[in-house]
Amino acid sequence: MSTSEQQQPSQPQQFGEFVAVRRHGDGGHVAELVLDRPKAMNAVSTDMARSIAAACDALAADPSVRVTVVTSSSARAFCVGADLKERNSFTDAQLVRQRPVARGAYTGVLDLPMPTIAAVHGFALGGGFELALACDLIVADATAVVGLPEVSVGVIPGGGGTQLLPRRVGAARAAELVFTARRVEAAEAASLGLVDQLVDAGQAREEALALAARIAGNSPVGLRAAKRAMRLGHGLDLRAGLEVEDAAWRSVAFSGDRAEGVAAFNEKRKPHWPGE
Repeated sequence: MSTSEQQQPSQPQQFGEFVAVRRHGDGGHVAELVLDRPKAMNAVSTDMARSIAAACDALAADPSVRVTVVTSSSARAFCVGADLKERNSFTDAQLVRQRPVARGAYTGVLDLPMPTIAAVHGFALGGGFELALACDLIVADATAVVGLPEVSVGVIPGGGGTQLLPRRVGAARAAELVFTARRVEAAEAASLGLVDQLVDAGQAREEALALAARIAGNSPVGLRAAKRAMRLGHGLDLRAGLEVEDAAWRSVAFSGDRAEGVAAFNEKRKPHWPGE
């Protein structure tokens, strides 16, 4: 996928008022899930949570999507987390009813079957950082500020943060970050492994899309199977993990993608993945 193709996305598909999906490149194999509530710095309201979940359902069901990049239309933030103004108006009963809706947004991103990349600039706090943590890779620019400040307002990270952050940086480092509720600026975030790639200010989206294009050149069947093996095998003992890997290998070993990949290698040409 060329740079010009990345910069000429398809017309967006709208999911509610605050979420859009754009497709990039020849074949539209890279999907861009845009958080589009800039006036609220993408604070996740109930309606926005439903829209994120709906967009993820549509992406998960589309076999032509090889990589998904989560981006923001806000100049100041990737996402500042839950809409606390809305939450402040809830009764206890309303908060209970809203909980599965909120969870649906985070699990929607987490459960996407293809590789996912978050393009983070500005603030990514609370649920905003949890949306990024739900992705496989995080590209952040020099303006990024990340953190899980929930204990400072009397709750805990509830979008996967208490589980995803220790898996990324280890139990003790995650405990320090969660218990102090501190914000971490870009350079330190990169040094701690909170983000995977640090780029110049204003370049997170472009670099994330470029990375997605490189990934999307590989077998879609292989990409999904590799992600499944890594996700299911994480935390298992080695022997059990190798069984997970073997099952994933068997799921692709006799696929059309495998046949095309071997043929293209031997014929010294670019593969044309059937995606099956």
